[in-house]
Amino acid sequence: MAFWATTFVIVFELAAGSVWNLVTIEWIEVQMIHLGYPHYFAYISGWWQTAAAAAIIAPGLPLLKEWAYAGIFFLWSGAVASHLSAGDPLETWGAPLMFTVCGIASWALRPADRRLPGTRLRRADAGRDGTDPAGTRPRAWAMSIGLLVVLYVVSFLTLPAVEEVMHENAVELGWIDE
Repeated sequence: MAFWATTFVIVFELAAGSVWNLVTIEWIEVQMIHLGYPHYFAYISGWWQTAAAAAIIAPGLPLLKEWAYAGIFFLWSGAVASHLSAGDPLETWGAPLMFTVCGIASWALRPADRRLPGTRLRRADAGRDGTDPAGTRPRAWAMSIGLLVVLYVVSFLTLPAVEEVMHENAVELGWIDE
């Protein structure tokens, strides 16, 4: 249960974050400028987040999952380091830190069929070779795709409300005037 809870949190954040980056809401543009990143970094990050969300939620694909988990660790721990080096308050780097912890927890708690063979954190079943299990049914793929679609729809539908809140936050932080 803890695996699915932490996985849901990170996949939802990856979906929402990719929407924010690819649509380039004001909050993201202001943050990129504040942290000294080039404008196009948001687009690169958005596509990486989309790919990571799909890899993590899909059944099987253990090697792809390892890369995705490594990527989200670099993404969110890098966000924490960037905000700390800019002297930002806890409210700006606390969320990426929480997502980093959730990502580590999701990775550590993942079931045997989502691990590479030889991962020593928790022994995989003896009969598994790390590839897609023969028992992976189309329903598992349908559930993964359906969940991603729902998360992206929610991200797009809530974007206007979130954008207003984040604009106010940027003003309070002194990153923009208004």
